Amino acid sequence: MNFPTQRCQEILEGYPHGPITLHTKDDFAQMAKIGRIAAETLDHITPHVVPGISTLALDGLIHAYMISRDTLPATVGYHGYQHASCISVNHVAVHGIPSDRKILKKGDIVNIDVSPRFDGPEENHWHGDTSRMFVVGGAAPIKARRLLEATEKALAAGMAAARPGNYLNDIGIACEQVACAYGYSIATEFCGHGIGLTFHDNPEVLHAEAEEPGPMLRPGMIFTIEPILNIGRPETKVLSDNWTAVTRDRSLSAQLEHTVGITEDGLVVFTESNVN
Repeated sequence: MNFPTQRCQEILEGYPHGPITLHTKDDFAQMAKIGRIAAETLDHITPHVVPGISTLALDGLIHAYMISRDTLPATVGYHGYQHASCISVNHVAVHGIPSDRKILKKGDIVNIDVSPRFDGPEENHWHGDTSRMFVVGGAAPIKARRLLEATEKALAAGMAAARPGNYLNDIGIACEQVACAYGYSIATEFCGHGIGLTFHDNPEVLHAEAEEPGPMLRPGMIFTIEPILNIGRPETKVLSDNWTAVTRDRSLSAQLEHTVGITEDGLVVFTESNVN
């Protein structure tokens, strides 16, 4: 299976929900640039994730850094959202809204999710998307550290399954197997997604086993893998702000995310950090 010579949208067997974009090698080069900025945004914010800082202050630093890199936060204005990041603390599974009332304390576990896109002409609006977990103050309870370990392994397993010739469902199976081995659940109400010139595109990337195998993975596909693992039950609920999703049983939750692309002989991770 080879890269397409021109970017195209195709209806792929096993995916009846609409066309999937197949990207060119030149597109992959653009995604590598914006993915690197996404990773460096999280590198930049890392030393600021300390006890006593508000999540709104972190968001301001993230926004300023994106602007300094000639990018814009794709989240600002997206369905009315007004922040440069989502910051989810402890039992917030995803889409936590930055707030001056949310002050981080030692032992909190925090997911910071950033999505820069290139500024300028619309035809250059390539999007990056990545999230990372942080332990505030460098110390977390054993149960939280074990959850973070499992989430790292689930993401790694999902990425290992993302290779040409496999099927989309192989990613979900791999993530779920890790979660189950630890005795955790996957928050199945959220999924990864295609990305590129469009922020959210086909295909939807499930992190648990689906009923059907889905389409075969082909060179040129670009999407996110972003499993959410809960210590307790898988169910979440969205709060009255219409964004913040918390675990229904208030158990700890963790998420990691990378933007990846299928190549002719494997996988490229666009949002991997170069910082050890």
